[in-house]
Amino acid sequence: MFQFLAIIVKISLASVLLGAALSAFDITAADLLAQAGLTPERISQMVRDAFAWALPNMVLGSIIIVPLWCVSLLLRPPRG
Repeated sequence: MFQFLAIIVKISLASVLLGAALSAFDITAADLLAQAGLTPERISQMVRDAFAWALPNMVLGSIIIVPLWCVSLLLRPPRG
């Protein structure tokens, strides 16, 4: 758990430092996205499209996985 928190702190510190450096050069997130050919609206649409694709597939898979898991749970030998 400590390693995970240390990684989060390191990434956060690096992000703050890089953000401050980019801000000193008047570079904004919108500028970087525009140079990559993306807009916040386009990213939002891509996220919505990803959820629209993933959600039905997750439901379809869970129709098979959940009953199998329940059966395996019922057939497991008792603990103790």
